[in-house]
Formats: sequence, structure tokens, C-alpha cells
Amino acid sequence: MMYRGENKVIEVLQKPLSIKIIAQETGLNEDSVRRIVESLKERGFVRQKTETTSSHVPTEELVSYATGKQPFPEHSVFLKSLKGASVAGLDPAEKSIGIRWAKQHGFVAIEGGKLQPTKTEEEVESHIARLKKTYDEIAESGTCNDELKPVCEEFIRRKLVDVNMLHSITVELTGKKYSATGFDVNVPGPDAPLGKNHPITSITRKMKAIMTELGFEEIEGSIVESSFWNFDALFQPQDHPARELADTFYLNHKSPLPQNKLVERVKKAHEEGWKYKWNPENAQKSVLRTHTTSLSARSLAALKDKKPRKFFAIGRVFRNEATDYSHLAEFHQVEGIIAWEGAKFTDLLGILKLFYSKLGFEKIQFRPSYFPYTEPSLEIEVYFEEKKKWMELGGAGIFRPEVSIPLAGIYPVLAWGLSLERPLMLALELDDIRTFYKNDLDFLKRSRLDL
Repeated sequence: MMYRGENKVIEVLQKPLSIKIIAQETGLNEDSVRRIVESLKERGFVRQKTETTSSHVPTEELVSYATGKQPFPEHSVFLKSLKGASVAGLDPAEKSIGIRWAKQHGFVAIEGGKLQPTKTEEEVESHIARLKKTYDEIAESGTCNDELKPVCEEFIRRKLVDVNMLHSITVELTGKKYSATGFDVNVPGPDAPLGKNHPITSITRKMKAIMTELGFEEIEGSIVESSFWNFDALFQPQDHPARELADTFYLNHKSPLPQNKLVERVKKAHEEGWKYKWNPENAQKSVLRTHTTSLSARSLAALKDKKPRKFFAIGRVFRNEATDYSHLAEFHQVEGIIAWEGAKFTDLLGILKLFYSKLGFEKIQFRPSYFPYTEPSLEIEVYFEEKKKWMELGGAGIFRPEVSIPLAGIYPVLAWGLSLERPLMLALELDDIRTFYKNDLDFLKRSRLDL
């Protein structure tokens, strides 16, 4: 299939260019250029190259230290050691941060509860100057040179510097000779087929019908979510790897926190459970939701009583990861919870088995697993007869008390998050999940779902 404007794209690709530059030089919009490039790539005329770079951004805390608004905690501890101060006399930041780094750098020792300096003032001042010099380098260039790299790595460990991963994609010719295929508008075409639903629309309606039949209420919400509801309300610690840029799409926007009592309960759960100081600023960061479980958290927090309730949601979620035959950066999740203090783990297994049997999967098994906000946790697998193997289709479990108690004062709460595209791939015998989103009319015409 040839797209209008292909010849323009080929003409400007005398050197590797980004999608944005190609669009500017051809006068086409970026979406059209992406479709053209994808078509040319599948036919072997172009290839894409991805380069990843990182930029370092000082946090407000580091700016405050480096510009003299407040001293580095380890420096403050050293200065107090010169006066023979005791550990008990230090302020909270000096106790939690300052002592650790002052000891690690050999500034002080502790004897009988008293601070003892172990380096000279000149040595410590030289070290602090090196910290400030590294800050200046990061603030000016967004990176660290080799000389200052150890200090830069320390800043990253201390969460004084955020690392942003930047991905750039360029398109270049492969060398294969390009020949355009024209269109003869006078050639008779086939009768236009009647319209039909996209397979994703069909299975979404089927799943909604099943959940409604089982007595569940549907919940909906925005794809833009605060980190509080997406992570913190689900007892996911603020230093968890899944919250890094490598996994999450962050937006340049802050979201307000909910009412104070709920925030205080969530904060208490984190600080008592994970043993760290919870930061409300991290919870206000906006993200493209990484799961629809944020809707379950909001629904639990909105409950006015402890009457048994059942909720489900089917919606788009986003993960910052490369796309391939089995992964997408944007996909759908099927979410469900049962908030009932009389619920049992066997109820969870029964509802999942019933759900998949109504979708046409008879062989179902459960395997123990781990998720940050459920315990116990399991993965659901169904048997794919054509491939003669078991395939994992989702995760489930019981919300940890640290999740459901702060939100609604209810325990247990049964919960699951299931894939939508994967069972659809099995039903249509597809090997590439990207097929659903290529707008391939031939695929849409021949796809058959008995739903």
C-alpha cells in the first residue's frame, strides 16, 4: 500500500532525519509522516534508529544547599561536632541525613553519644566546595564530566538530582531502490463492505456485559492521574522503580491532593510500613495512568459505609516502554474490586474463573506471584489450545491492609487487573499485538469474533 506523500519523504531523506524535521521539510503533518515511515519500513526502504540520552536536573533541595539558603546536612553536622554537640541535640534533617553522609565521608565519629570531628575544617570545606562545583556543572550543562561523576552519582543516590531519559528516533534510507506505485482511478473497485465494530470494541462490550451480569458497577475516570492516586494510595513507595521515568509518562503539571485526613492516613501507612519520610510534592506529580487501579482507589475512598460493593473498569493505560510484538506503550486494562469484609480468597478465584469461562476459556489456572499492593497475589493463566501452552493474562490478589484501611477502613478487598488485548490475540490467533492499531482494513474485514 502506498501513502500519499511517500515520494516527498524519500526525497528529503538524503541524511538521517527525525519525524519532526521530515514533517517540516515535506509540509506533511507528523501523524502522516509516521504512517508513511512505518509503511516504508515494512517494505524495506527505510529503517529507524533510536538513541537514548540522559539529562540531570537538580532538585529544589539541592538548589537550596548549593546556593547557600541552607547548609548541606553533613556540613551542618560537622560544624556542630566542632562545638562538641551531642547526637540528641541535632535537628531531624541532621539526624536522618547529615550523620549518615558526615560519617560516610569521614567528617565525624560518634563516641558516647557525642560528635567528634575527624577531619580539619579545610578538608571539609574543600569537600563542600566540590559538591557545589558539581551542582554548578549540572545546572549549566545538564550532565556531569568524568571528574565530577562520583559526586553526581552520589547526588542521584540521595535523590538530589533527577535523571531524565530522552529518546530520539531518526529515519534513514536502507539503500533499497524506491519505486512508487501509482493509482489508476478508473479501475473498477469492489463494492464497499458494510461497517463493523473493531475487535477491541467488540470484546470491550462483551466484558462489560459479563461484569454487569455479575452485579458489578462500572467506574470511569481521566487518563491523566495524580501520583497520589496512581501510586501512593496503593502503598507503592515513592522510591519504587516503577515510578521512574523509564516506566511512567510524567506531565509538566501538579495535581491537588485530596482532603487532609485521607492524605494523613496514606502518609502514616507509608512512613510506618516502608520506614521513610513521605513527600507530598512527589504525590502531586501528574502522570498518564499506568493502570486503572487508580480508579479502584478513588472508588474505595468515596465509600460512605462498609456495605459490600463491586466495581469494574475497562480503560486505556500507559507505560513508557518500547513497543514490540507483545508490548505496547498504550493498551487496555480490565480492573475489578470487591469491597466486602466477608470476602475470601476463594471468592476471588471463583469470580476470575467464571469471567474467563464466559469469554470462552475453559482451562484456567492460578500461579502465586508478587505485586506491591496485594498480598497474597497471583497470576491468571489460560490454556491456548492452538499453541499448546499456558499464557499469563493478568494479576490479582487481596489489597494489603495498608491500601484498603487508609482508603475506606475495609479489609479484605479483592482486586484484579487483567489484559484486554492478550485474550483477544488468542481468540483471533494473532502473533503481534500491534496488529490492532495499524488500521489495516484487510485485517478488520477478515477478523471474526463470536461475541
